[in-house]
Amino acid sequence: MKVGVLALQGDVREHALALDRAGATPVPVKTDDAVAAVDALVLPGGESTTIGKLLDRFRLLEPVRARVEEGMPVLGTCAGLILMAREVVGREDTPHRLGCLDVAVRRNAYGRQIASFETEVEVAGLDRPFRAVFIRAPEIERVGEGVEVLAEVSGSPVLVRSGPLLGAAFHPEMTTDTRVHELFVTMIRG
Repeated sequence: MKVGVLALQGDVREHALALDRAGATPVPVKTDDAVAAVDALVLPGGESTTIGKLLDRFRLLEPVRARVEEGMPVLGTCAGLILMAREVVGREDTPHRLGCLDVAVRRNAYGRQIASFETEVEVAGLDRPFRAVFIRAPEIERVGEGVEVLAEVSGSPVLVRSGPLLGAAFHPEMTTDTRVHELFVTMIRG
């Protein structure tokens, strides 16, 4: 199974390694042909405004949006979650989003780079806590109908699922624990 990693900016290499360890074949995605050739897609952490502008500049926004509408599974982490969010609240919007996941997020809600942290989170379906890395992370302020909360930190959702869409406010690719990527691979296999 080929899982694309949007390779415009962000944690591309880290996601590719995690996907490989989780049993998928990672493929860097930079063109609309590459979007068409993968079974699923990862939108990595990075800088959401930059990634969104690059999606627009390289004319990938509409091909990705079309594949998502067809049911392609997508994992969005940190910036990728922001790109998936239907709504961005606060003064810092992100243009050029997919808007495919019915959540509202606030960018950089956990603080600046210096306020980055790691914490153990209980994830529904996992047998032990997952060490989550938060770097300028978004906060999920609202989840829509049909969005399942899989993990929370201090009462706020940090990992959500809606059908074939999986969104994480943290960076699962920044640890050696591949269980979030394994969950995504299981979702792809259906």
